[in-house]
Formats: sequence, structure tokens, C-alpha cells
Amino acid sequence: MSESASSFEDDVLGELGDDKLQEIAGLLGTDTAGAQEVVGTTVSALAGPVQEEAAAAPEVEAPLQGVSTLGGFATGGLMAGVLAKVSKPVANVVAKKTGIPVATVTRVIEMLVPVVLTVLTKRAARKK
Repeated sequence: MSESASSFEDDVLGELGDDKLQEIAGLLGTDTAGAQEVVGTTVSALAGPVQEEAAAAPEVEAPLQGVSTLGGFATGGLMAGVLAKVSKPVANVVAKKTGIPVATVTRVIEMLVPVVLTVLTKRAARKK
């Protein structure tokens, strides 16, 4: 795993927090270490397609500064669409790697999407 993917995974796990990680562990029927492993696998699988989509997307200027700082039009709205687009293929990949049913992985991805958007928004804000 590349350093940036590892850092992205660490950022997502940090933003996720212990409570959400416990919730994911419960959903998966495992402990927090098992949940971290599934989150890591999922984030790694999401990172590639998200980066490819972001690189291919034209840079969009938000009409209002507040919209972009809230993760709306410029970051969250666009990236939410990208995440929605890649979530099913990612769920299939993660399910195949882990042996966890696709429906369960899909639920984990649904829990991770807002966290991933938050991490992406914070990273984008730091680059400005």
C-alpha cells in the first residue's frame, strides 16, 4: 500500500472514531481489530477509483465560498457522486477479498461515505 493510501486510511480511521468503529465491528460480528481490517480494505479499494475520478473531473469553482467550505458543490457534492458510483464495484471487491456478504460490505460503505467525504474535504481545505 502506498504511503498516501496508508495516510488516507489512517485519516479515515481517525475521523471514524472508536464509537463508529465499534458499530462497524458489531455489524460485521467481529472485534475492533477485524473492523479496522475491513475498513482498511474498503478505504484502499475506494481510494483508487476516487483518485481516478477526481483526476479526470474538471476543476469546478464553487459559486459561493461557504458552499465549498461545507463540502457542498465543489467537494462533497461531486465526491459524493463519485463515491456512489464506485460503491457497488468496491463492495464486490471487498466482499470477494474478505468473504463478507456484499450486503454487509455495502452497509459498511454507507457508514464510511460521510467519513471519507469529511476526510477529503479537510484534505482539500489544507491544500488551499
